[in-house]
Amino acid sequence: MTRVLVTGAAGFIGRHVVEALLADGDAVTAYDSLAPDLHASGEFPHRDRVTACRVGDVRDGAALADALRDVDVVCHQAAKVGLGVDMSDAPDYTSVNVTGTATLLAAMASAGVRRLVLASSMVVYGEGGYRCARHGTVRPGTRFPTALDAGRYEPPCPQCGAPLTPEPITEDATTDPRNVYATTKLAQEHLAAAWARGCAGSVAAMRYHNVYGPHMPRDTPYAGVASIFRSAFERGEAPRVFEDGKQRRDFVHVRDVAAANLRAIDWTGRTAGVRAFNVGSGTVHTIGEMANALGESCDGPAPIVTGEYRLGDVRHITASSQRAMDELHYRPIVDFLDGVREFSSAPLRD
Repeated sequence: MTRVLVTGAAGFIGRHVVEALLADGDAVTAYDSLAPDLHASGEFPHRDRVTACRVGDVRDGAALADALRDVDVVCHQAAKVGLGVDMSDAPDYTSVNVTGTATLLAAMASAGVRRLVLASSMVVYGEGGYRCARHGTVRPGTRFPTALDAGRYEPPCPQCGAPLTPEPITEDATTDPRNVYATTKLAQEHLAAAWARGCAGSVAAMRYHNVYGPHMPRDTPYAGVASIFRSAFERGEAPRVFEDGKQRRDFVHVRDVAAANLRAIDWTGRTAGVRAFNVGSGTVHTIGEMANALGESCDGPAPIVTGEYRLGDVRHITASSQRAMDELHYRPIVDFLDGVREFSSAPLRD
């Protein structure tokens, strides 16, 4: 039995991680701020089954020190997520994600806890993987409003301007965060690496791709695209699909993500150092396909492809999860259409 502290335990992914740990027979200390703007019930989802519940902010070192007693490993899910609204969100993102992680790592160092599973994100890469027929693997630059306004959504080769072929990205790709949230997720990884070097710790940085599933947050500027589409269908509205809807993504079900976390917890018990792992489904679908699949399951109106865009968005990013499969023995099992059908009527988090 492993004793696990899960931060963000009442959140979307955190609650599924807790459920998977309990099913595996592990002892869980659930830690969450239970902020009223995020958790309307004000309760931990698994209050009666976990070893302990601790209400606290990840920036509260004293509360974390108390929660870390008799813990073998930390599964750090707590974060402020999504692209946000504008730069006015930057101080809050930085405070929660960067200062919160630094505070947690300092508390772990003092408590002698040397194992960490960190919820990171695909956003640390910026654009996904691309191949040019002439120049091989390339990393395109930022897309500019002049091209996007003209409907030129595909990034060209940065060397010759030729069209590119998207391909799955690997963990060895150069990181290129392109918004505040992405920058804070990469900062979390760097802080964890510094902690691991200084404390002889073990870190599995889980770079989640597009996670969806039951208890996803409802439609807010901080929610994922699947939740935004689902919320539109609930209102009887056609979801608005940005650009041309052909943006490629890897939509991975939250139960597969939770299973990957359990594999990573085991990995930290037998491996030292720092390792990043993509966590995806292994299949590629477009954002338009997600909107259409949800619409069919919800019997909703056809999505509207708007041509609108957000400068913080990237065109294509899909995962190569081969490293997680080889080293963590991770195996995603939820089929895309089965997962979408379940998600179409599953409860969302208010």
